Amino acid sequence: MLVVMKMAWRNVWRNHRRSGLTIAAMALALAVELLYSGLVTGIVAGMEDDAVEMDLGDVQIVAPGYLTRPSLHDVVPNHAAIIERLEATGHRAAPRLFGGGLAGAGEASSGVQLVGVDPVGDAEVLALATAVGDGAWLDADDPRGVVIGRGLGRTLDVGLGDELVVLSQAADGSMANDLFNVRGVLLSVAAGMDRGAILMPEATFRELMVLPEGAHRIIVRRPEGTSLVESRAAVRTAAGLPAEPSPDTPPGLDVKTWVELNPMLAQYLQSVEGVVAVMYFIIYVAVGILILNAMLMAVFERIREFGVLKAIGYGPVQVMAMMLIEGFVQAGVATVIGTALAAPGMWYLSVHGIDVGVLGGVQMAGLTMPAIWHGVYRLETAIVPVIMLFFIVFGAVIYPALKAAWVRPVEAMHHQ
Repeated sequence: MLVVMKMAWRNVWRNHRRSGLTIAAMALALAVELLYSGLVTGIVAGMEDDAVEMDLGDVQIVAPGYLTRPSLHDVVPNHAAIIERLEATGHRAAPRLFGGGLAGAGEASSGVQLVGVDPVGDAEVLALATAVGDGAWLDADDPRGVVIGRGLGRTLDVGLGDELVVLSQAADGSMANDLFNVRGVLLSVAAGMDRGAILMPEATFRELMVLPEGAHRIIVRRPEGTSLVESRAAVRTAAGLPAEPSPDTPPGLDVKTWVELNPMLAQYLQSVEGVVAVMYFIIYVAVGILILNAMLMAVFERIREFGVLKAIGYGPVQVMAMMLIEGFVQAGVATVIGTALAAPGMWYLSVHGIDVGVLGGVQMAGLTMPAIWHGVYRLETAIVPVIMLFFIVFGAVIYPALKAAWVRPVEAMHHQ
């Protein structure tokens, strides 16, 4: 086998121009795939992180039926005790209160979602407090200070320090209205929050909406190293429910993971992986055709050589192995060159990223892309394009290798 490997190495460089072009094509394709896969991984990871860290959390506890038909009156009772039990298991949790209303400033008005937030507890559970682009996050000492979405600010033509009026109907049926000051403006995050959210301290929301007890949602973050399934079971237990739901379980609180809360986003993230596979296939098929053509030409040029090898005792397996090794040698050299070509771009995209803020906030599946699109490059990100390259090389070389393996010495001697 060592002799076969030496012959394969020699044969690769016999026609250095053809081998060079083949290696260059493979290296360029690999470099493109490495950069592309990291960017796609980055956008998938970024959108999932934004959904979990900015809005949904890992798991949520809600009242039965609240997700299908939200109502101001459908709350999770004894939410403080549930949060205390969750924190005892290593989970982080915070309540959220929601209500609808109308906001106005000057002559402009818009429908809004009022969100009651524990300023300190929410900042420890979610990262929304870090997404304030202008101004500051909520403060319990400033009960009339609110944080609004950037899109809502444009609709109402309000900014930091401006006043806006909120009108709604309280839980007791009375008219809820008050005057608030814009304390902060969020960066572009989830589309719904960007266009219509007014975040206010929890105590202010309860006073405005006359809702002294309960929470509409308890947002939970899982401990590091805990899977969503494990976390969901732990949350159900803390909420006084069986660890696993069953048809025999009496109606109670609903416990949902972020995947169940936003299935469209989850499906979109899964579909992105399919897009990456299609991209791999298109580029590598083109490279495979080039390899197939080059190897077939090499076989036809060396028909007599293969005949001599067969005549002196080389079997079909040895000839076929020699051809496969030639293909893998070229793929190996291309892997080194392609990785070296992609390395500077991978470093730049992971550290600096691509500024897409000039596009005004690209929205996909209800989420807004971060202003800076970073690539994510890990070992598993890079290994898939390399493995696929070798598979494509194997598929492209197998036919020329079989053709060379079954060359008959007598026919080879008369080959023109």
